[in-house]
Amino acid sequence: MTFPHLTRRSLLTGIGAGSALLGAARLRAQQNPPGGAPQGPPEPAGELHLQPVVPVPGRSTVSLVRGTERRKMIYEALVAVDAQVLAGLKRKKYVLIKPNLTSVTNQVASTHVDTIAGILDYLGPRFKGKVVVAEASSADTLAAFENLKYAQLATEFKSFDVQLIDLNREAKFQVVPLIDTNVRPMPIRMAARLFDPDAFIVCCAIPKTHETAIATMTVKNMAMGAPLRSPDNNPRWSDKSKLHEGLHQTHYNWTLAAVRLQPFWGAGVVDGLVGMEGTGPVNGTPIQHGVAMASTDYIAVDRVAAESMGLDANQLAYLRYCEQMGLGNFDLGKIDVVGEKIADVKKSYKPHPFTEPNRRLLGPLSAMFKS
Repeated sequence: MTFPHLTRRSLLTGIGAGSALLGAARLRAQQNPPGGAPQGPPEPAGELHLQPVVPVPGRSTVSLVRGTERRKMIYEALVAVDAQVLAGLKRKKYVLIKPNLTSVTNQVASTHVDTIAGILDYLGPRFKGKVVVAEASSADTLAAFENLKYAQLATEFKSFDVQLIDLNREAKFQVVPLIDTNVRPMPIRMAARLFDPDAFIVCCAIPKTHETAIATMTVKNMAMGAPLRSPDNNPRWSDKSKLHEGLHQTHYNWTLAAVRLQPFWGAGVVDGLVGMEGTGPVNGTPIQHGVAMASTDYIAVDRVAAESMGLDANQLAYLRYCEQMGLGNFDLGKIDVVGEKIADVKKSYKPHPFTEPNRRLLGPLSAMFKS
């Protein structure tokens, strides 16, 4: 048995599916004994031929703007989908802005304060409630708030009474069942605020390449931002780490998390003034892209973001699964892009070195056991 080009980490994530894969292979052999009906050509490794389980009704709108001023671009991206945002915003009591604070020191890896300011500029004449900026970072959320100058938001936007909340320290959660390495139910503690029906949740993402996801934008930010860890960063427990339970399981866990979180999502914003390529989502290289996107459909905005990064979006298994579950539109034929054309802003992001071996491992389970 050989696994060409695999690193130790890639191999371990693939091995996590071992028991389930063997069981599936044995079951397939029992159901299709030698001499049985032909089953057609095998699915190529890394190709996903998926049919919707729950069809997505209607079309989605994604704004795509180009510029050089982050705050202005974010504002303009939201204005371009104003009608869709206002339809959900008017029913909510407060706004929760969920940044991506992957690093407490590397600005390229984490949401810039001007991204939040652009959202608040948009909300100013449209919303009169409170605003919270909430994150459950895998690092130290409060340190990120401090290092990235988030405190200035409360000073500039006094009418919103902006609060900065570390969801890990708040320690209020809902238990959500995901799956472990052996595809058995596994309880995960997810931040209770992200299930609050009174909150209009705005997710701030950065287009970044990723070792497991291939690309990470709004959906991944929400799915991995929701699980909690020990508030004092003690290694005793981290429900975030539990989501990485083998490559197939990880993509499916992100989907299961999205299924539970999606009813509470408001708007997704992608700040692509500067993206990250290569060894993202923390240690990659900055890439000047000069774009911003917004939509009330997180799956649709992520599809447009992936296309603008020059990636094959069909390889983003978790996004494809989200489409299957009826969480949003992945099909570009059902997405209305307003503003710039994708082709006119497309950049070629250098993929993470693990992308190709992981793409192969996301193929049919049986392919992993061929000699």
